[in-house]
Amino acid sequence: MKILALSGALRRASVNTALLRAAAMLAPAGVTVDVRTLHGIPLYDGDVEAEGIPAAVTTLREAIRAADALLIATPEYNNSMPGVLKNGLDWLSRPSGEGGKLFGGKPTALVGATPGGFGTVQAQDALLSVLRAFGNDFWMGGRLMVSKAGTVFDADGQLVDDKVRAQLQQFVAGFVGFVHKRST
Repeated sequence: MKILALSGALRRASVNTALLRAAAMLAPAGVTVDVRTLHGIPLYDGDVEAEGIPAAVTTLREAIRAADALLIATPEYNNSMPGVLKNGLDWLSRPSGEGGKLFGGKPTALVGATPGGFGTVQAQDALLSVLRAFGNDFWMGGRLMVSKAGTVFDADGQLVDDKVRAQLQQFVAGFVGFVHKRST
């Protein structure tokens, strides 16, 4: 099984990208987690689209299409998902109708990490609203929202909190089980 893990953050030291790297290391045997970011995707502009879909969008689209499932990690900015993630999804949904073709029926799970104390519940809710429009097959068996992420990861982005590690491992295993059930 191949899971594409998409980080909604661009920062080199992103705790959300670190969370996805940790998920890749904790994935069950036989499961590959391919961590990707939205680097290189320009701001959506219809004039740019008219000239052709940017290569970074096409590359990410093909990687999502080839994956069995999608795991998205989102930061929470101002009580919602970051603009860079929404922008990436907007590009992936172009031309019109592409969002449903790409994401329709794709098993999808959401995670998120934040330095704050309330997790990423509002960002995940906002993201669900956007992805529902595409027809993703959401795994509602679990949600993972990591609070106070500065204490959970070390300076090198390594997951150092045993409780969060156990929660992440259980989350990934549950999602993999959901994807397996869908494919049988």
